[in-house]
Amino acid sequence: MAVGAHIGDAELTMGGTLATCAAKGGKIITVALTAGEKGAPAGRDISEYRKQKINEAETFASMLGGESVVLGYNDGELPDNEEVRFALCDLIREYKPDLLLAHWKNSMHKDHVTAHKITLDAQFYAGIAGFERAKPAHYANGPYYAENWEDSDGYVPYIYMDITEGYELWMKAAATHEFVTKSKSFKYLAYYDHLSFVRGCECRKERAETFMIDPYKMRI
Repeated sequence: MAVGAHIGDAELTMGGTLATCAAKGGKIITVALTAGEKGAPAGRDISEYRKQKINEAETFASMLGGESVVLGYNDGELPDNEEVRFALCDLIREYKPDLLLAHWKNSMHKDHVTAHKITLDAQFYAGIAGFERAKPAHYANGPYYAENWEDSDGYVPYIYMDITEGYELWMKAAATHEFVTKSKSFKYLAYYDHLSFVRGCECRKERAETFMIDPYKMRI
């Protein structure tokens, strides 16, 4: 389960890992806490762009044989509260992922920072039977924190994931997001494509993505 603050966060920063999981016969789910609709191109209606983003999330997940979930919170206004934590907790219990992928703790974007905290607490709530919800408790390993150009402060690659097998599928699926290929402010597809090549070189693979983990887990 890949949790992003906005549609596109998980697909870009964790997409190679998701696609490789899918290529190996695994099941993936993307969860966007907001749609990322405030990034609408100039002159576009935000509500219509939100619908487009949701369709793009569904297309990406379906190309990987998985599912997407988009919560109804507003882009840029992701609340730091228990409601959203338990909403994600319930998704973890429903889908029972083996591994959670999430945002690193430091970011230039407030929603990313909030999403990091939400994911950690939702993982905790989901794994403790004492929190009585509709579904039984389920503990998901992780989180693994993705490498994101917006979340670079203090990020140091720790886990390298070989994504060679899923690379082509990832690139094709990521390109279905309009902002990935048409953004005038940042070359998203080129950046993450080249980053996967560099990280692959570092771990002697064709393509790779890196992740950070919480410091106390590095002792295990």
